[in-house]
Amino acid sequence: MKKICAVLCALAVALPLVSCGDDKPQGDGSGMMYNVSLPYNPKSLDPQFADDEASNTVIANLYSGLMQFDIDGDVICCNAESYSVSDDGLTYTFNLRDDNYWFFDTSDDDIIDEDEYFPVTADDYVFALQRILTPEMHSPYSAEFSCIKGGKAALAGSASPEAIGVSAPDESTLVVALEYPSADFISLMATNAAVPCNEEFFISTKGRYGLDDDSVMSNGAFFVRQWFFDPYGKNNILYMKKNFANSSDENKVFPSFLSFTIEKSKADVREMFKNEKIDCFTTLNKNSFEKNKYTITSQQSITLGLVFNSQDEVCSNMNFRKALAYSLDRASLQTELGNDVTAAYGIIPPAVKLLGRSYRDLSADSVYDIFDSGKAAEFCSAAKAELNAESFGTIRLLAATDAVDSSDLHVVTRNWQDILGFYVSVEEVTTDEFYERIESGDYQIALYPLQGKYNSGVSVLEQLAANTAAGLSGNAKASVSSLRMCANSSELVGKFAAAEKVILDELSFIPIFYKNSYLIAEKGNQDIILDSFSDSVNFRTAKHFD
Repeated sequence: MKKICAVLCALAVALPLVSCGDDKPQGDGSGMMYNVSLPYNPKSLDPQFADDEASNTVIANLYSGLMQFDIDGDVICCNAESYSVSDDGLTYTFNLRDDNYWFFDTSDDDIIDEDEYFPVTADDYVFALQRILTPEMHSPYSAEFSCIKGGKAALAGSASPEAIGVSAPDESTLVVALEYPSADFISLMATNAAVPCNEEFFISTKGRYGLDDDSVMSNGAFFVRQWFFDPYGKNNILYMKKNFANSSDENKVFPSFLSFTIEKSKADVREMFKNEKIDCFTTLNKNSFEKNKYTITSQQSITLGLVFNSQDEVCSNMNFRKALAYSLDRASLQTELGNDVTAAYGIIPPAVKLLGRSYRDLSADSVYDIFDSGKAAEFCSAAKAELNAESFGTIRLLAATDAVDSSDLHVVTRNWQDILGFYVSVEEVTTDEFYERIESGDYQIALYPLQGKYNSGVSVLEQLAANTAAGLSGNAKASVSSLRMCANSSELVGKFAAAEKVILDELSFIPIFYKNSYLIAEKGNQDIILDSFSDSVNFRTAKHFD
C-alpha cells in the first residue's frame, strides 16, 4: 500500500486536506449524520462474496461500480463515463471516469491529513471479475457472471480465471467479452458484485479482506472509520464518513456521516425506529406508519404465490391445483385488498425495470387471467373423484407474518370457500419458521415470497427455477435458462412472457399478490435510495431538510 501511495504521492498532495464536515444539515440538504441500524453484523464487506442484507447496505455505501441502479431502478453510468456494445452483442467496452479514487483510512483523528488516495483503474475491475469466477472463492454471483467468455471453464477448474474474457487495454478502458449475447449483462454490472477490487490491497489483507475495518478500502461515497462487534456485548457499531475525494459538484455526496448500530434482529431495528433512535429502516410491513408523519418509499418487488407440497396427496393433485387457480377472481379481489398488495396474474413483479419502464407495463399480466368459476367447480369435482374423497378436509396454507396482512389473505380464502365450498385455514408463522417448515416439508400449501437477487426479470425467474418447493419441470427450467442468451431488451420482453406462460400452465407456482417493500424515514429526508432486491439502502444522494 505504501508503494502505491509513493508512486501517486503527487495526486495525494493535490487533494484538499479538509475535515469531513459536521452533522448539521445545510441549506441544500447536505451535512446530515444519519443514524441507522443493521439487523445483524455484516458477514463480510467483500462485495464479490457477501450477499446478506446488512453487508449489502454497507457495501452499497462503501463502493461504487461502473454502472448503478438509480433511485427509480434504472441502470445508469456511475464510474463509467460511457460504454458501448459491439454489433454482435459479444463485447462490452467501458470507458472509466478519471475522478474515482480508492481511499484507505490511516488517520487516528477527525482531520483527514494522512490518508491514502489513488485512482481506480480498469485493472481493478478485471481483478474483481476474475475473483467472482475463481472456483475456490465460491462466490454466490458466479453463475450469473459465467456468461463472460471462459467463465464456465474457469469455474469448472479447466481454465485459469486469468484467462476469462476481461482485459484492460489501458488504465481507463475495460473490455468484457461474453460467450453469448446477454441483454441482462449491463444490469449485472450495476450490482454490488461488479464493483472493483484492488489486487495489491487484497493481497495485503492476508485473507481478511472485508472482515474488519483495517481490511477494506473505499471507492464509494463513504469509508468505514470504525467497525466494532462483540457477539456477547452491546454498543456494536459500524461508523462511516463521507469520502470527499469521490464527492464533486457534478457527483455530490450529501450526508457527512453514517452511524450504524448493529442489532440482533429486524424486530430490534423496528423498535429502534419507533423509539426515535434511528432515522429510517426497511420493512415489509408499514402498519402504524402514516404518510403524513413519515417519508415512505415503496417498491413492488415481491410476488407472493402458492407452492405445493408434492408429497401431500391432495395438494399434488393437478385438478385440485386447477380448482384453486381457476377460482381466483383477481379483479374482484382487488377491490377488497389494502394498499400493501395488488392482485397478481403474472410472476415478474412491477418493480422490475426494462427499457426504462416497469416490465408489467410492457407485458400486461392480465393475459394470464384464467378465472372461470364453472371450470373451477368441475376441476374440484374431478379431484375428489380421483382422490376417492367426498371432501378435502381442512386445507392448511402456510404464510409468514411479515409477508402479507392476514386480512388480505383472508379475502382470497373466502373467495375459495364461496366458489369451491371448502375451507382453507391460514397458518401464520415467523419468517424463520416459515423457511424451516418449507425445508422440512411440514406444509400443504405455502404463500411463497419470490424476489430477484437484483432488479432483473431474469433473476426473478432464476430464483423460482432454483426453488425446490416450486418444483418446476425440465421444460420450464429450460425456458428460464434461455433468458440469459437474449441479444437485446426487446427480445427479453417476449421471452419473459413465454417463460411466465410455461410456468403458469404447470401450476407449480400460482401468483396471488404483488407485494410492496418499504423504506420508512423521518419527515424531512429525501432521495434515500432503496434497492429492495438486494435489501440495501444507499445514502449517497440522501438529503435532510428541517
